[in-house]
Amino acid sequence: MDFVEAKSGAAREIALAFGVPPLLLGLPGDNTHANYAEANRAFYRQTVIPLVRRTAESLAHWLEPAFGPARLEPDLDAIEALAPERESLWRRVGDADFLTDAEKRAAVGYGAAD
Repeated sequence: MDFVEAKSGAAREIALAFGVPPLLLGLPGDNTHANYAEANRAFYRQTVIPLVRRTAESLAHWLEPAFGPARLEPDLDAIEALAPERESLWRRVGDADFLTDAEKRAAVGYGAAD
């Protein structure tokens, strides 16, 4: 049993070193659905999205000599794990009667209406 525990401990430490919540590895412990969903959101917010943004920034910098200044942005709305956060934002902005339509559009990341 000590070998299995040592292996699980090593897996946890490696996962943490790379910014992966150990819960996502499927190791025994607090594996409830709510904890998994929260760990998945944290993984995207704290590890995946910053990595994608740095990669996009480097790619834009690399393409600049050939194509001129460019800005590459990931489409965060396409990430299913972040859907609850988006829904919460839309609900809060929709319920804010004191905001104008233009302010609501800006709050959810849209530009001015045509």
